[in-house]
Amino acid sequence: MASHRSRRGRKASRDKHPKPYKIVPSLLSADFTRLGEQLAQVERAGADRVQVDVMDGHFVPPITMGPLIVEAVRRCTRLPVEAHLMVEHPERQIEAFLEAGTELVIVHWEAAVHLHRIVDSIQSRGARAGVALNPATPAAALEEILPRLDLVLVMTVDPGYAGQAFLEGTLPKVKRVREMIERLNPDCELEVDGGIDAETAPRAARAGADVFVAASAIFQHPQGIEAGLRTLRQSLPQAL
Repeated sequence: MASHRSRRGRKASRDKHPKPYKIVPSLLSADFTRLGEQLAQVERAGADRVQVDVMDGHFVPPITMGPLIVEAVRRCTRLPVEAHLMVEHPERQIEAFLEAGTELVIVHWEAAVHLHRIVDSIQSRGARAGVALNPATPAAALEEILPRLDLVLVMTVDPGYAGQAFLEGTLPKVKRVREMIERLNPDCELEVDGGIDAETAPRAARAGADVFVAASAIFQHPQGIEAGLRTLRQSLPQAL
């Protein structure tokens, strides 16, 4: 009973003082010949952290970044780094990314056989743990693991490529995940990733998202990176 009252108290406090929105530039669209310069720009523009998109050519078709990129990013910015592991057997990769300096590791529900063990291994090292859901994976898949998570990532495109169109059908799932978070773990962040820009971000926010990963909308904005991040932040509603 005490736990239930405490949870209700946390929810009431959250409703009264909404969490600030967080914007996370994805390096998938960055110019790696100017990585240090571009990281300085996103930091100056007020990004909350940066995302390294890790793809293995198996779970998703492309092969992208690894722990060496995290190490390079760590040397270039004070921003926290999250690693989004779009890989098979993520448990084999976690140690290397934590050693490289990742503060938040996100694994896919679809790729993790022993999810509780993976989450424990991340958190036992002092890092934060997140779980991502592909668009076709139902919100209900989170029921057992959600109380232990620091973040849920609802993919709003099928993972693998930058520049894809936002899937409108994911918005009801964002809303369902928000309801589950409020019931099971109010301190958990709800992140969206895929087709996020100044038009789609406010709709995802109204559905319940509070963290927004954007790649093309920031790094390929016609007026530059700082304008892209500023435009995205200004598009968000004033309160959740």
